[in-house]
Amino acid sequence: MLVIDRFEGEYALIEYRRRIFHIPKMLVPKGVKPGDVINIQIKVDQEATERRKKSIDQLANEVFSE
Repeated sequence: MLVIDRFEGEYALIEYRRRIFHIPKMLVPKGVKPGDVINIQIKVDQEATERRKKSIDQLANEVFSE
């Protein structure tokens, strides 16, 4: 269970299994308050990953072809 512990500056402090994690406020829903239970989902953006890989490969080819 992820619980909003408090806010400090630009961070929301999230408690999870008796540990505190600092997450930028802009990543938590507006209106959350200390004591609220939240869910966080992390997933891979396959399309963005592929675009990034192609961009890096292109740069590498330019650098090493000279």
